[in-house]
Amino acid sequence: MVLRRWLTCALSAAIFAFPLAATAQEGVKVHALTLGDAPKYGPDFQHLDYVNPDAPKGGEVTYGVTGTFDSFNPYIVKGTPAGLSGLFETLTASTEDDILADYGLIAESMEVAPDKSWIIYNLRPEARWHDGQPITADDVIFSFDILREKADPFFRSYYADVVKGEKLAERRVKFTFKTGGNRELPVIMGQLPVLPKHWWATRKFEDVLLEPPLGSGPYKLGKFDLGRSFTMERVPDYWGKDLPLNRGTDNFDRVTYDYYRDPEVQLEAFKSGRIDLRSENSAKRWATQYDFPAVRDGRVIKEKFKHVRPTGMQAFIFNIRRPFFADRTVREALIYAFDFEWSNKTLFFDEYTRTRSYFENSELAATGLPSPEELAVLEPFRGKIPDEVFTTEYNPPKTDGSGNARDNLSKAAELLEQAGWKVENGKRVKNGKALEFEVLLDDPAFERVVQPFVQNLQRIGVTASVRMLVDASQYETRVESFDFDMLVGGWGQSLSPGNEQREFWSTAAADMRGSRNYVGIKDPVIDTLVEQLVNAPTRHDLVVHCRALDRVLQWNYFVVPNWHLAADRLVYWDKFSKPDRRPDPPYGIGSSGWWIDPDRAQKIAASQSAQPTGAAPSEPAAETQPAAAPAQPPQDAGAAVTAPQERGRSPLIYAAGAVAAVIVAYLLGRRRRKS
Repeated sequence: MVLRRWLTCALSAAIFAFPLAATAQEGVKVHALTLGDAPKYGPDFQHLDYVNPDAPKGGEVTYGVTGTFDSFNPYIVKGTPAGLSGLFETLTASTEDDILADYGLIAESMEVAPDKSWIIYNLRPEARWHDGQPITADDVIFSFDILREKADPFFRSYYADVVKGEKLAERRVKFTFKTGGNRELPVIMGQLPVLPKHWWATRKFEDVLLEPPLGSGPYKLGKFDLGRSFTMERVPDYWGKDLPLNRGTDNFDRVTYDYYRDPEVQLEAFKSGRIDLRSENSAKRWATQYDFPAVRDGRVIKEKFKHVRPTGMQAFIFNIRRPFFADRTVREALIYAFDFEWSNKTLFFDEYTRTRSYFENSELAATGLPSPEELAVLEPFRGKIPDEVFTTEYNPPKTDGSGNARDNLSKAAELLEQAGWKVENGKRVKNGKALEFEVLLDDPAFERVVQPFVQNLQRIGVTASVRMLVDASQYETRVESFDFDMLVGGWGQSLSPGNEQREFWSTAAADMRGSRNYVGIKDPVIDTLVEQLVNAPTRHDLVVHCRALDRVLQWNYFVVPNWHLAADRLVYWDKFSKPDRRPDPPYGIGSSGWWIDPDRAQKIAASQSAQPTGAAPSEPAAETQPAAAPAQPPQDAGAAVTAPQERGRSPLIYAAGAVAAVIVAYLLGRRRRKS
């Protein structure tokens, strides 16, 4: 799925703007759906504001990716999929400056029932697969059915309230919902990846795919070396190249992704010119590793792009399926052992801000005390949720950053005593068992962050150890089966949370292999709050319910909150030209509109040949190490942008992928963590 082809929810009859036609029986026919007052772009817009519609096509770019891949099917549990940016498309798409709106892509227009109990998509007659066959209603229905029946279990949950899909005509599809109360459902189907029925007829969808899949997007898969690299080639006669939504985008002829097991080796490859652009998620590398000649003389640009999108929650996650973490008081105690202020000062060069909300950096985050409207949501659960929800703003414990966290550790010890964990021979013991647990990691860079936390835990008698699994298959299998005590992970969020919250927090997801209910939450109150959020009738109600849910999650101490950065850190060789404008508001970088400047590219290539700027192996690191065996990818989103580490994605955050915090990150099954 093209990474900008997602995001939004919305819908009440009042918020559908620019109707093309309307009757009470037929619904409202629109070119876009929005959660705001109106879509930014009207039905006659010519191009997006942050692109150059006349940008030249051509050139090639190489990105570095951490990890490996062994499949080209990103929709199933089996395998570690490659991120085939630009191959798959959806019925509708969002933009980097209007992420509360969805515009027709494969669908030319949409018709929405007045009570939002169904939606009809009218497909564009010019929409074609790369083999020339038209995209039809049969393809849409096939995609809906196959994803529910044979894809990752996430899809069954995500489409649970969709009763049926119907082919009304060759290019006309209707989806009917269980009720009309879920304001998100009418657009959820617009996020449906549309797959070619005729191509999959001779293949098993549930199996790992080792051949180039057929798509409909601006790029197709060219040459590849399984587990090591692949190249996406621009489709010159792409059916949608002249759509206003696409003009001035997808400008590179070829995009190559080289895979590396070690981010440090990947960095050296960038310095040597083997990689053209790199997104940096390490504060240490950002501060210390980019002072080389090409940066100093301007051939390499180091740039930080501020954004206003939700950053979600990155954290040390408690698995409360473990008996010792089932106690809320124990979880609260252990949170006091993490000294963020010291870590930020000493390890992160003061780059980060402590995360306190599951909807951080957005209006959805709970702050201050509950409003009267939030109290109306929460009061029915008084006595069943922590009392602090009603009386106190949640904030993680703080220190002075000196490294002496004595007060916090004393508080942690006091809480452990209250929970019945006494000190015996320097160890916390209860009922004859010591309080011991393991922190599961897959990124060596995170060990320097976790070890000080482990040392503080030891000072209060808690034994914690670090288990590093650099083999992706082993790590992912353990995560998918919830075989861990504590995990470094997170949840990306969009500005329109909805059905995916069930998969994050619900009782039903707690025992679903591969779900993102990493914590193991089984709480009827949280189930109810999630359902109320999903069925919120207006944007205002959605915000209120998000804040209410946020408060309950915060005060249950399900995680040790980490940190966030409201910016994207990018370094790139100065071979790119950019449009004059960035997205406004800046939800994304606007990188989908960048293009190669031939003169600059030639000068950069000549300088790289004449004056090597760094050492790199003659082959990508992944080629010097065995590729991982087929694995089941962990289910994440996000973030963002966010906490999620999305291996297999372009670091350029292709086509507004940064905006696609939830489903895109989920489908690619990776987490992008900041260290």
